[in-house]
Amino acid sequence: MTRRFWVFIEQNQGKMHPVAAELLGVANQLVSEIADELQASGEETSVEGILVGHNVTDIAQEAIQYGAQRIHKIDSPAFEHYLNRPYAEALTHLVKKYQPEVFLIGATTLGRDLAGAVATSLKTGLTADCTKLEMGHFRKIEKKLLLATRPAFGGNVIATIVCKDHLPQMATVRPRVFETPARNAKAEGEILEEEFEVKPEMMAAKLVEFIKDNNAQLNLEYADIIVSGGKGLGNPDGFKLIKELADELGGVVGSSRAAVDGGWIDYAHQVGQTGKHVRPKLYVACGISGAIQHKVGMQDSDYILAINTDPNAPIFEVATLGVVGDLYEVIPEMIKQLRAQKGASS
Repeated sequence: MTRRFWVFIEQNQGKMHPVAAELLGVANQLVSEIADELQASGEETSVEGILVGHNVTDIAQEAIQYGAQRIHKIDSPAFEHYLNRPYAEALTHLVKKYQPEVFLIGATTLGRDLAGAVATSLKTGLTADCTKLEMGHFRKIEKKLLLATRPAFGGNVIATIVCKDHLPQMATVRPRVFETPARNAKAEGEILEEEFEVKPEMMAAKLVEFIKDNNAQLNLEYADIIVSGGKGLGNPDGFKLIKELADELGGVVGSSRAAVDGGWIDYAHQVGQTGKHVRPKLYVACGISGAIQHKVGMQDSDYILAINTDPNAPIFEVATLGVVGDLYEVIPEMIKQLRAQKGASS
């Protein structure tokens, strides 16, 4: 018997979404956590990618390099662009055929839309927007189950959810919650060509045209440099200064939940337990006290610079460098020195 751990390999226009690589790393970690059970039972495991699209063989190879031992690939012109019903029915078909134990999907816009439809069709549970996954024991059940942790009640409660009666155990996972595993260009794996008939009634919608939003902001989750502002700004106009510093550093603007709740900036900028998880090379926290909900979303940044007037602010607990001072004095000086350095180098 093979215990299968599945990852949906999200792709768009010939590119694999980074969250798929992150989830392959998680799936391999989960397998390592049941090593004791495997040794006792003699069972085998397999980390497998599920890939649906058109002309996606290169993506299948990429997924193998990130840790998939096997790829189940449905390749058809009907799947060139994402539509919920055909994708959901294709995944449902594969699940019924192979009976995976765990099925992980990225909590992206596409993934959230797809995962709910698949779980409903299979009549199984789905834990959404997970921030932690592990295999562990639940009550008196001998076999380890997927323990999926997520924020609840607006981030005020952290809940661990178990799906003990149905398979697969499904979860969606936010991008950047987990590290991207190292890519092994020499990795080898099996690619299985799967057949699935797309019936006319599944194609209730038709993609007519892609209209690109030229004003779309940079992807916060995968930005290398983020400058975030919080309630310490005092007013929404403070984000003009935050953006000025972000522009000088070549980064993007983030925010705390308090600033979003205050209507100072759009939710798309929110970093934290109920916002985006980020892992930039540089994270600058300006006027952010550092509530646990915020720290969880940014504490894995490579370098954290915190600016706050309160020397006891919790944000300093995770900061690489802390500056106790008025951000309206510190940031303009930073901008001045950055511009001076750029002028000197040119």
